[in-house]
Amino acid sequence: QVQLVESGGGLVQAGGSLRLSCAASGRTFSSYAMAWFRQAPGKEREFVASISITWSASTTAYAGSVKGRFTISRDNAKNTVYLQMNSLKPEDTAVYYCAAKYGSSQNRSPSEYDYWGQGTQVTVSS
Repeated sequence: QVQLVESGGGLVQAGGSLRLSCAASGRTFSSYAMAWFRQAPGKEREFVASISITWSASTTAYAGSVKGRFTISRDNAKNTVYLQMNSLKPEDTAVYYCAAKYGSSQNRSPSEYDYWGQGTQVTVSS
């Protein structure tokens, strides 16, 4: 079992930055690929970014809408994954969810992830 707790959401003006954190329980955090998804009102949950880890390096993937603005990273010693969000836009407003998937392969489909956090609200004002 893995429990995920997100933090760091809030209200920010367009062009601003936020850093989301997701703290995971359990001793095998490094065995999980991690991802961030988001869901805006009336819309489906969508992939934002993911990160896996191999013996030698981490690999990342991003949605086209956030590439170049958002950065996902992980600290296995702290059992935490981060999402640094820069140059925020009003269309980034959503509830952001952290998700975990056992194994090193990444996936953009929410159905592939086994564990979810409760979500943290990000609101970007224009």
